[in-house]
Amino acid sequence: MARSSNVGDLKSRKFWAALLAEFLGTGLLVTVACGACAAGSTIPGISLAFGLAVGTIVWAIAHVSGGHINPAVTAGFLVTRKISLVRALFYVVSQSVGALAGAGFLQVVTPTSNGTSTNPTLGTSAPPGDGSVSRFQVLLIEAAITFLLVFTVFATCDSRRKGFNGSGPLAIGLSVTVGHLWAVRVTGAGTNPARVFGPAVVSQTFVHHWAYWVGPLLGGIMAGLLYDLVFAENATKEKLSAFFTGDYDDDDFDEGGRKRDTKDTELSSKPRE
Repeated sequence: MARSSNVGDLKSRKFWAALLAEFLGTGLLVTVACGACAAGSTIPGISLAFGLAVGTIVWAIAHVSGGHINPAVTAGFLVTRKISLVRALFYVVSQSVGALAGAGFLQVVTPTSNGTSTNPTLGTSAPPGDGSVSRFQVLLIEAAITFLLVFTVFATCDSRRKGFNGSGPLAIGLSVTVGHLWAVRVTGAGTNPARVFGPAVVSQTFVHHWAYWVGPLLGGIMAGLLYDLVFAENATKEKLSAFFTGDYDDDDFDEGGRKRDTKDTELSSKPRE
């Protein structure tokens, strides 16, 4: 991972390109995947739509922004100090605005039947209307399925792992599919606060909406910390202790979790002439 970015990023063209990628990626996710939630859709169909959409979009923009397209993923990278607060805030805003744009476009193109929209809630997430699922259950389920997603993202991004040469975006997409197969009938399987937020605003459908933010953010934070400090290839007590210091950087630790000599780190980071 590159060193955490800061306010200086605001002057970088690549930073603004990353924001555009997050905006576009989240907008496409809402348009395509939430669009698959129209009347007559099945749980396997919805699950595959979200999983395939996430995998495809991550593959397309990961080299630009990291392919977060989800505030919960961004929160995981923030608490593990892989990105700065400035970048995280701008990412979440870009994702949320992208979701609004995607939902707006989806509302325009969604067909009607007998004067009624075939997708009136635009695929936003909500528990069943009979009150069988409480807001606390929504929070826990959303935290669980988002934990699975973010844990998979961190495992995929662990460049020190050996012998895992499969498709990272495919693994991430499959984790979304699995979570949806379980949770669609219970909570609507939000997994992503932005993708719930955009359609909720445009369709004016808010049911326990706060839980679709708190649950995924908690799940993403817990998954990021657990993987990075316990399961990562370079996770050690030395790294864990350093994590709570002001100058911590994951790049300073080798594959064995030992902190590299400062001079060696500086030399390795200098461009070759």
